[in-house]
Amino acid sequence: MKKSLLTYLFISLGYFTYSQGEISVNGESVDVNTKRTVEPAMRLTENPKVIDSIKPTKVIEYPLMKIQFPTVIVLDTIKPASIKTVDKLPQLYHSYVKLGIGSKLMPLGEVYFDGNRSRRYIYGVHAKHLSSFGNIPNYAPSQYDRTNGNIFGAINEKNYALKGDIHYGNKGFHYYGIQNDSINRDSIAQRFNDFGGDFSFDSHKKDSANMNYLIGLSYNNFQSKKPVNTNLAKWKANENYFAINGLGTYKTGKEIYNVELGLRYNGYKYGVADTSISLLDTGIVSNNTIIQLKPSITSYLKNNRFKVKIGVDLTLDAHDKTKFYIYPIAELKYSLFNDLFIPYIGLKGGIKQNTFKSVSTENEFVLTNIILKNESTAIDAFIGFKGTITKRISFNASASFASFKNKLLFVTDTTYSVRNKFNVTYDDGFMTTIEGALSYQLVEKLKVDAIAKYYSYALTNNTYAWNLPQFQITTRAHYNLYDHFIFNLDLNFEGGRKALIYTKESNTTIENNQYAKNLGLVSDINLSIEYRYNSRISAFIQGNNLVGQRYKRWYNTPVQGIQVMGGVTFRF
Repeated sequence: MKKSLLTYLFISLGYFTYSQGEISVNGESVDVNTKRTVEPAMRLTENPKVIDSIKPTKVIEYPLMKIQFPTVIVLDTIKPASIKTVDKLPQLYHSYVKLGIGSKLMPLGEVYFDGNRSRRYIYGVHAKHLSSFGNIPNYAPSQYDRTNGNIFGAINEKNYALKGDIHYGNKGFHYYGIQNDSINRDSIAQRFNDFGGDFSFDSHKKDSANMNYLIGLSYNNFQSKKPVNTNLAKWKANENYFAINGLGTYKTGKEIYNVELGLRYNGYKYGVADTSISLLDTGIVSNNTIIQLKPSITSYLKNNRFKVKIGVDLTLDAHDKTKFYIYPIAELKYSLFNDLFIPYIGLKGGIKQNTFKSVSTENEFVLTNIILKNESTAIDAFIGFKGTITKRISFNASASFASFKNKLLFVTDTTYSVRNKFNVTYDDGFMTTIEGALSYQLVEKLKVDAIAKYYSYALTNNTYAWNLPQFQITTRAHYNLYDHFIFNLDLNFEGGRKALIYTKESNTTIENNQYAKNLGLVSDINLSIEYRYNSRISAFIQGNNLVGQRYKRWYNTPVQGIQVMGGVTFRF
């Protein structure tokens, strides 16, 4: 039945499709004789998808611009390292001899001898002599001679070092500060004899758990010439000095603990105590003992860039009166820019033991019967900075302000009728020092050092610091030309020195009822040239006081003019 129905439908559809002519639709005839085309079916190739009502925002990408810079690679040639091998070390010579002669009849002789090349044992002998037979025009005889010698030795072991030195000195001169060239030179002659030794034991254990220590012993005898009269043999200056020094050092972490202990005794004697041979010569006996204890702590912080040192100096001064002093020890130092600039500041103080040897070394024309006092610096505050400008140039600038008691000054002696000697006086006050230094070094070829100092004194009883300079300028230069020519230049300038006198003279001022004479400018230039023929033989020529200025280092004691010396040296 169903198949018959489907067959009927297909036949009817074909009839309506292909019939021509008219048909009646709703009672009206319609022309159906026409050609109808059916468009071919098209297949959709896209897959179905869900269309969201919210459209996503398009991501915009901005690509980076690639700018290529041209790169140039230059290969530098590196010199390969080389190692110089030698079969033996350069030869060292045991002996050195220097012989010379100068104007004013100045013979020079120097001998030096040491042991073999050894790290364990060191020993040697050194001796030197220099004299002058010349005179200064219009002044008393001014000849002098200086002879010095010493024997030294040392033993260097792994954990300690033992050192020793014995010295002897003989110095003869004249008190020539008299404008009289006909005076008998024996009447103004003087001679100093100096003998002594220094010995030390120094431990240097590398284990930080142990304390390192140093012990030193010193002895010295210094005396003046005996009087011509043998009955007065004791009426001369005779001084015995003895010292014991100890130092203990202990390091833990970044701190270093130091303890210094010192004992210094100086016995000065002139003539016989409590007796006199004249109104002007009275016996002097002076026993001077100083005991010091100086504990301190040094700490390094900030990778050793910051240094702090704190301590105290406890001093017992047993001289005419027994006194006890406490001096500060404080220092701060900080390194900036890898040691290019190092500021520092600190406080210090201390006591200086004046001996007849130290006084006569500074001024040989001093009397042999003088009063000795210890100089005490209660406080010395200093501030400064140092560093390097380049790898060849370094500098240092500082200022200090000190308060002192018993500052030693030299004044012209008025005890005797002939005023050709100096006495000492002492004063209290304040001193300001400003200092600057500049150094240049080009390996071992060229070295130049320049130092300038300015001093300002404010004294209690004296108008000026007699015979002391107000400013100093010192320059030293060393130049090595091809290891054959060696040049050394020394420049020394001093100014502002004044001497205390007792009668009015030229260039004299009067202040506080004291006559002050201007000693003028010191201008001293020395130049030496050495020619090394080989490692054994060389020749030299040296000129002193090339300006030719007969400046007065002390009142009424001018120096010699231009001096020229030449000679040879030998090594063997």
